[in-house]
Amino acid sequence: MEEMKHSPTLNTSKTTGTAAGNSEQGTSLMSGLKKDCLAFGVSWQEGFRYVKASIVGQAKKLKAKDEKEASTADLQAQKMQVEAADEADNHKKNIYKSM
Repeated sequence: MEEMKHSPTLNTSKTTGTAAGNSEQGTSLMSGLKKDCLAFGVSWQEGFRYVKASIVGQAKKLKAKDEKEASTADLQAQKMQVEAADEADNHKKNIYKSM
């Protein structure tokens, strides 16, 4: 006959002191996880805006009729990229301040 293997039983009972500590630890873990997820989403949004600014800038440079329009388009693209980064930094600061 085959021998049956059993895993040892785990003791799942908790005292009130450790249960309260685990609850607080779980809450802080969830709060930190929520902050990190929100910051990650803001980073993705920043990346998207940065790429969008680059593409818009390149398109405007290609459509430019003279060098002045091309340099203006380049400056606008750079300005959009800086604004995207600044806005993302402000959002991240607000996320970490609020929680």
